[in-house]
Amino acid sequence: MVRIFRHLAVLIAFAWASMAAASVDITFHSFNGSIFAGRYPHTFVSMEGTLNDGTPVKENFGFSAKRAGPAVLAGPVEHIVMTEKEKWLTKTNRHFTLSMTDAEYREVRKMVEDWRNASGKYYDLDSRNCIHFVGEIGRIMGLRIEYPKKLLRQPKSWLNHISTLNPQLGAAQVD
Repeated sequence: MVRIFRHLAVLIAFAWASMAAASVDITFHSFNGSIFAGRYPHTFVSMEGTLNDGTPVKENFGFSAKRAGPAVLAGPVEHIVMTEKEKWLTKTNRHFTLSMTDAEYREVRKMVEDWRNASGKYYDLDSRNCIHFVGEIGRIMGLRIEYPKKLLRQPKSWLNHISTLNPQLGAAQVD
């Protein structure tokens, strides 16, 4: 009987340690844009780690107009929730990283799907662009978020601004 309790205690300790080790990190990125690559400045998040139930996570999400062109300047156009290829992830500015709870992860994923499945023309350069998308994720993560008009088309400067609003991040400004 004592042997059974020892084995049970070892199994519980192992399970407890495995759950404590589970963690998903969320990183807030900006991309400067490149005329040569045909990419506009952009901001997005990446998430990587393991949920408490052992589910691995490695994904990223950003929000954009479905098609680039002059219509984007006139306001609402069709939208897309996009994922970045690995080659773009390595060329970004990484502003700060936070650890997520499983509940925060699920809330972020729900928000991503809500934006993805929004009906009609949901992308607006001035009121619902990649900055607003990442800002709403930041709010889920408990960050103070503002959208100064002068930064609405400057993802890197905007994330630097968010870093200053949230000194607990200890994030350095990205040049």
